[in-house]
Amino acid sequence: MIGKLAPTPAAAPDGADRERAKLVKAAQAFEAVFVRQMIGSMRQAKLGDDLFGSDASDQFREMQDAQFADQMVEDGGFGVAAMLIKQFDRQAGGK
Repeated sequence: MIGKLAPTPAAAPDGADRERAKLVKAAQAFEAVFVRQMIGSMRQAKLGDDLFGSDASDQFREMQDAQFADQMVEDGGFGVAAMLIKQFDRQAGGK
């Protein structure tokens, strides 16, 4: 999804392509933060005590969740980045 919105690296990027690449990167970063927050909120809604829980496992779980969120966005995510890109492209008079 998002990969299709990114400018092609084979073409020599002009100013508009560079700006669009920045927009795509920023939109993906925003969606990744959003997904991390959502995962973190879901983790806080524990239904019971963690038998093997510790500060170390919590820290590892946070790193794992961050990596998972980044991968989700890379694979298309929830479409938040795509909507942002579409909105800002329209405002900039782009595609």
